[in-house]
Amino acid sequence: MTLTPTVNVGGIDRGLRIVVGVLLLSLVFTGPETLWGLLGIIPLATGLFRWCPAYGLLGMNTCKTPKRR
Repeated sequence: MTLTPTVNVGGIDRGLRIVVGVLLLSLVFTGPETLWGLLGIIPLATGLFRWCPAYGLLGMNTCKTPKRR
């Protein structure tokens, strides 16, 4: 039994998640200054770790598959 999650977040998806996460977190310090910006932790974490639990439950994967030789 392995405890390591498989990578299921691809390059473009990863970049978008990181950008959206940082933008949402910035709302805590600028803009409306509400704690709703803390929701940015979720896309930021899934982008940094390249693993999304929702993708795992739905059987989705946005990573490119390696080409066979």
